Amino acid sequence: MSNSAARVVYPLIVAVVLIGLWQGLVVALEIPVFLVPSPTRVAQTLVADANLLFGALYNTLRITLFSFIAAVVLGVVVAATFVQSRTIETAFFPYAVLLQVTPIVAIAPLIIIWVKDPLASLVICATLVALFPLISNPTLGLRSVNPGRLAYFRMNRASRMQLLFRLRVPSALPYFFGGLRISSGLALIGAVVAEFVAGTGGTGTGLAYQILQAGYQLNIPRMFAALVLITVAGVLLFVLMSVLSRWALGGWHESETSYE
Repeated sequence: MSNSAARVVYPLIVAVVLIGLWQGLVVALEIPVFLVPSPTRVAQTLVADANLLFGALYNTLRITLFSFIAAVVLGVVVAATFVQSRTIETAFFPYAVLLQVTPIVAIAPLIIIWVKDPLASLVICATLVALFPLISNPTLGLRSVNPGRLAYFRMNRASRMQLLFRLRVPSALPYFFGGLRISSGLALIGAVVAEFVAGTGGTGTGLAYQILQAGYQLNIPRMFAALVLITVAGVLLFVLMSVLSRWALGGWHESETSYE
């Protein structure tokens, strides 16, 4: 079996085994549905409540996409600025770290109060969660250039822009795509957390809001169904970023060609 096929088949085998154990334990132990529903009951709920759940999934993914794009743009601009000046990086990088260590649940209520548009407030919250890897990874990549190549460029009197686009950017691409894989999932997490906060005020219509409502109504199968959709969405986002990385780097960088 090829490496590419194994990376798909082996996780699927593990998933099938875990789902089978879940189904078997629920049936054998006669666990009530209001505690832990069986996989078959969750699947039935996904079908029965498809309009509600997939509509909520669309709203969550819309926030995720907007925040991910905003994080990519802001992260690249900030990283490019940092690499041009050590002084700027030294002055402002601690504040980028502050974004990473500050719990979004602590500041999301303030953002939702300050920003009147519900969608914009949720996007801002999710962007703050997803931003740091797209600052730190590209910054590290832009600085991780081969010293010999850097000396050669400087010997030929390359300008700052030539150094940036012809040397630093190609060196930083693996780091950038690594940041994309991390931030895509963080954008989804940020969207869900922001929806939880907004949902308490009755303004959220995403999957997090459906989980809250299902909890209030003790509709545990619907809660599990929403969790399954969030999990699948996160996995698909990671896979999409991995495919994009392989497409961009597969022909020349060892991080991707080593799988051949």
